[in-house]
Amino acid sequence: MVGGLRAEDRGDPTYDGICAEHDAYMAALRSADVEVTVLPALEACPDSIFIEDPALLFTEGAILLRQGAPSRAAEAKALTPALRELFDVVIELPSGFADGGDVLVMPERVLIGLSDRTDRAGAEALVGCLAELGREAAIVETPDEVLHLKTACSLLDEETLLCTPGLAATGIFDGFRIVETADGEAAAANALRVNDVVVAGAGFPRTIERLEALGFAVVPIETQEIGKIDAGLSCMPLRWFGGSA
Repeated sequence: MVGGLRAEDRGDPTYDGICAEHDAYMAALRSADVEVTVLPALEACPDSIFIEDPALLFTEGAILLRQGAPSRAAEAKALTPALRELFDVVIELPSGFADGGDVLVMPERVLIGLSDRTDRAGAEALVGCLAELGREAAIVETPDEVLHLKTACSLLDEETLLCTPGLAATGIFDGFRIVETADGEAAAANALRVNDVVVAGAGFPRTIERLEALGFAVVPIETQEIGKIDAGLSCMPLRWFGGSA
């Protein structure tokens, strides 16, 4: 993890620091009545803690993705046995590249953002995979400075999104209520709504105030160390509603 990818060098995170943040994260999920399963570590894959990127999970089935960063190519293969145990339907992305961090599941459709990690061929192939699961999808452009679509936005409820001013200005969320991150707190956009709470980075107090003012129950946790390797709160789990799986 200490050797994980990062777009900007802000120094290496500490191993103990990441472990502490990850432990607090799992505790927050369990406190929100989420059943958490922890998979074995992949020592050869420093970014494998960010398990959201190699797959998409839905009650209807799983989609194994093809990641855009060459150093992460082994992650989906390592994840496959666990997913085949959990899901009757496991679809493999046939072509192109797509990261789960570029996929935002909305109430009526799934948005797929183009980025350095998700190319158009992968996005178009993913639209087809999602259709196999009965999901409608749309491909959207993201600003050049955004690593992943969900680096800059989070769905808070069926009508509300938290996002950076830059992403809000693109108009891809027209029709939704938008909560913009506070000045200097762009990284706060990657929050995580889980059941009745919003898990948010503790280092973004003004954005947290905005969420609380709207009635959201916010659980702040530290993200200083994982933030050094371009991670946010949606990156570390694969989540789905129990059901037919």
